[in-house]
Amino acid sequence: MCGIMGLCNINNETVDVRQLYSCSASLRHRGPDDEGYLLADLRSHNVTPCRGPDSDKDLHLPDIRNFLDSSYSLAFAFRRLSILDLSISGHQPMASADGKYWIVYNGEIYNYVELREELSRLGYQFASTSDTEVLLNGYIQWGGKVLNRLEGMFAFAILDLHQKRLFLARDFFGIKPLYYSLKDGVFTFASEAKALISMSHISKTIDPQGVYLYLRHGLTDHDDSSLWRDVRKIPAAHYLEIGLDAPGSMHLGRYWQLNTGETLDISYQEAAERLRELFVRNIRLHLRSDVPVGTALSGGVDSSSIVAMTRQIQGSGLDLHAFCYLNDDPSLNEEKWADLAARNAAAKIHKTTFSPDHFIVDLDSLVYSLDEPFGGTSIYAQYCVFRLVHQHQIKVMLDGQGVDEMLGGYAEHISGSLISRFMQGPGGRLFSFLRSVWDRSDLRGWRILLRAGGLILPEPIQALGQGLIGEGLFPAWMNAHWFREREVEGCPLISLTHRDHRLALRSLLYQSFTKTSLPMLLRYEDHNSMAHSIESRVPFLTPAFAQFVFSLPEEYIIDGEGVTKSILRQAMRGIVPDEILNRRDKIGFQTPERKLLTALQPWIMKMLVSDSLRAIPVLNMKQVIREFNGLLNGKSGFDRRYWRWINLLRWIDIFEVTF
Repeated sequence: MCGIMGLCNINNETVDVRQLYSCSASLRHRGPDDEGYLLADLRSHNVTPCRGPDSDKDLHLPDIRNFLDSSYSLAFAFRRLSILDLSISGHQPMASADGKYWIVYNGEIYNYVELREELSRLGYQFASTSDTEVLLNGYIQWGGKVLNRLEGMFAFAILDLHQKRLFLARDFFGIKPLYYSLKDGVFTFASEAKALISMSHISKTIDPQGVYLYLRHGLTDHDDSSLWRDVRKIPAAHYLEIGLDAPGSMHLGRYWQLNTGETLDISYQEAAERLRELFVRNIRLHLRSDVPVGTALSGGVDSSSIVAMTRQIQGSGLDLHAFCYLNDDPSLNEEKWADLAARNAAAKIHKTTFSPDHFIVDLDSLVYSLDEPFGGTSIYAQYCVFRLVHQHQIKVMLDGQGVDEMLGGYAEHISGSLISRFMQGPGGRLFSFLRSVWDRSDLRGWRILLRAGGLILPEPIQALGQGLIGEGLFPAWMNAHWFREREVEGCPLISLTHRDHRLALRSLLYQSFTKTSLPMLLRYEDHNSMAHSIESRVPFLTPAFAQFVFSLPEEYIIDGEGVTKSILRQAMRGIVPDEILNRRDKIGFQTPERKLLTALQPWIMKMLVSDSLRAIPVLNMKQVIREFNGLLNGKSGFDRRYWRWINLLRWIDIFEVTF
């Protein structure tokens, strides 16, 4: 797990090595164990690998500080968190045996052992036991087709002097980030956006459409854009090729995509058994590490499944550590469930919490760590958990991201299941489902019905209805004039087309998985963990597992009583305690946001009336202050817009964003 960065002048002119060296320091938290650089003249193919101040003392390479004013057309920077092959043999940038290929790579290839054996049979020899060398030789053997052979999380760049190209790729789900910019003939990439916007040639100007989607819907990470106009992301399951002998030649391609159009003919029990088999294999692969591995634990089905299966696979000899967040609000506290899961897996459990004062102290650090704004204060709870992990010197964690998006963990998914059942025809199954949902104490049945009705309506009617209740596409607290001047399109967050209705649940799951939920959660997971020099792995997210789940009948996902993750609960019977599998509430690392904002009232109001923030054009600050006062006085209900205002204002200030 690492931080990577690079500069390439596509016109074969020089790049600023000094700036690369300076900006790569902003990635040190991603890899404090080692440091490396590569300088290349693409015309002469003169290549110079270098070491840095954090490099191993036994690494005999020239010091990058002696080359800061040198003339090169390409430069790579690398920061290493050592997980596999802890020796200097795993140092990057790494070269092929003939020196024609160089790689900087962030991530883990979990099936590297099997790929190494295959490549060895093809005649490749290895100088290390790292997955980096396996990935590099795999690219040499199969080119871009190596991507579909990989099981893992990755973002990498390869300098291919043989084909005269730069080849970059990002993993199937976007677990590992890869930002880039093409400005003034210079292509720049990095693991985090902060490294890019530190470059003098890259603007800090805000992207109007991006800030609209965040403010109105809390949406980020939904496509290749960012909240900075000049910064983009290589999308999940995509590669980017840049021709080095043809200035301006750039091709973005997709190498994998979920097939959501087929439904397996499989019994419920067979599906549960197959799901368990896939999950067991995933956990086995994700436990491959040369350093200790721990687990996140909330006490829900997902995290409890991971910690229980880890114990079952590793046996009694494993010193298993689990980490959880405690909420002082009894309605949001999952301590008893986390304790039960930990006892079941014989895991040592470590707990953390926070106060409003802690939140204020850490907020700027949190905003800086995450690069772009985020959805709510629960992300701070995750930040605190990873800080606790770091204090216990655990370098690898397993976490349950992706399950809610695949297996219907959110309330809107129950609405989608209702739509599917309705469109398949009225009958006992539909009415039984309605009655079960309405009677459930953990659900508000009328909200499920309203959400379902709203999803079926055409987008123009949805927008009209939202406007009638004061929540139009441009609410009064937004400066609609500023957005419209910049041709920003107002739009609802989620909608269904007519062809989706018979499989409405699957459609909503796919949107959650690829657009409205998981991409954001993966950024939080990566940036929060790496802020504390921890590699976080997400064992539910493999292509085989995801494709299997998205091919299951919808009633296996949400059953006839509105129980979510039905097939996972069945698959984990006998492994996870029934008390946890039978839970119907969903909490996770939730925080009491309304209470938190109320406690922070003096700090918030001081921030809102500052001269610099009142001048920000995207918000109608008078209305913002009016609505904040309504919340704090108990006259208005809480929703996430209040947090988004605070988060955006701090983000603009911290990153010196311009308009």
